[in-house]
Amino acid sequence: MASEKTLNAANLAALGAERLAELLLELATGDATAKRRLRLELASRSGGGDVAAEIRKRLAAIARSKSFVDWRKIRPLAQDLDMQRAAIVDHVAPTKPAEAFDLLWRLLEMAPSIYERCDDSNGTIGNVVATALEDLGTVAGHAALAPARLAERVFAGVCANDYGQFDGLIALMAKPLGRQGLETLKAMFEGLAAKPPAKAPSGERRVIGYGMGGPLYEDDYLARNHARTVQSALTEIADALGDVDGYIARFSSEERANPAIAARIAERLLAADRAAEAMAALTGAEPEFRNGRHWPDWQRVRIEALDALGRSDDAQSERWAIFERTLNAEYLRAYIKRLPDFDDEEAENRALAYVGRYAGFSQALAFLVDWPAHDLAAKLILARHGELDGNHYELLTPAADALEQRHPLAATLMLRAMIDFSLTNARYKRYGHAARHLQTCAHLAKRIEDFGDRPDHDAYAAHLRQVHGRKTGFWNA
Repeated sequence: MASEKTLNAANLAALGAERLAELLLELATGDATAKRRLRLELASRSGGGDVAAEIRKRLAAIARSKSFVDWRKIRPLAQDLDMQRAAIVDHVAPTKPAEAFDLLWRLLEMAPSIYERCDDSNGTIGNVVATALEDLGTVAGHAALAPARLAERVFAGVCANDYGQFDGLIALMAKPLGRQGLETLKAMFEGLAAKPPAKAPSGERRVIGYGMGGPLYEDDYLARNHARTVQSALTEIADALGDVDGYIARFSSEERANPAIAARIAERLLAADRAAEAMAALTGAEPEFRNGRHWPDWQRVRIEALDALGRSDDAQSERWAIFERTLNAEYLRAYIKRLPDFDDEEAENRALAYVGRYAGFSQALAFLVDWPAHDLAAKLILARHGELDGNHYELLTPAADALEQRHPLAATLMLRAMIDFSLTNARYKRYGHAARHLQTCAHLAKRIEDFGDRPDHDAYAAHLRQVHGRKTGFWNA
């Protein structure tokens, strides 16, 4: 049973409302953030309207500020912004969703001016902005905004998205916009496409930087940015409208030869039951895929296309081939799932045997630990322990944890590999971990009956003391 002195809701409530109010006022003295929070809570008693007025006033004050916010002051600003965001969602949105939408939009509009005067290298402000954008999508669904008016706001947001504060806005607003709003938005961007920025006269072009090709001109930058904005927006709108052909038309023939773009096109064609066209889109990008770069979506969608075309055997062959090349467990699971009864166990055994012979030791070990096939993982370690990479602690630490109960010797060899690497390479920041690993080895040694041709724990510890005895950071950890 909790003590009466424990800080919890029940014990604090027992103090009574009057005493709690006195304490809150005392704690809020000199704390502007706490005072703002209390004002918001007080305003919420009268409904969303009063809270909205408080929030609007605070957002205006933040927007007016011009002072630079360094890394030491960034967190209070982020907390303030997040407090306003939460108040909009919790107190305004339930009764006044249209006003909540407007307030969230205002917060997002302020993002560029905030970023310009902040050191947000840790993304503290960015996280609040991203959450506000998600909230905007939720609130918009309840705000019953006029499609034409919402289209105007989305158009303005996309065009002013210099800091990514409106990334993904079209997809987020697709449902509230509806077909009518999306068609209106499409017409607006088509109009924008017809009005590219004017090219400056040759003698008046402004240089904004230099690249490997020479000077970078402002009018060229503006023209490229304009084209990217229009292209991206019209592509997203076509996607939201379910217009597959319109989506495809937004990419040039050169772009369609990119395996990643081809995969996105093929996915949409498959969703529209146009499997043959999907395969054709993928085939058009195959030469680039074969160049050796990593294009995981292309091969995944190609397999889906093969299945959709009824070429199940080819799809299965692709899954197995990818598994053999990469030890990708998802492809193996998909392969086994599609096998007839009684064939699946044989295929799994064949696959696990292949993993045991795989050239990449660490990759094979990771596969067997995650599958899981811990007996085989232990067997791999005992047979190929010379290939253990003690620097690969993100693999060996969880692997040792997974194997220590049933396979203490295999776990010990992994722990020793990490200890040896840390000490041999004088990685003093890891000495604390290495010392704990040595303690674990001592514990595991009690359950190891036969170390084989490897030194037992006492001999191993003595060797460490002889070779690394002066590394007091390890021995005193």
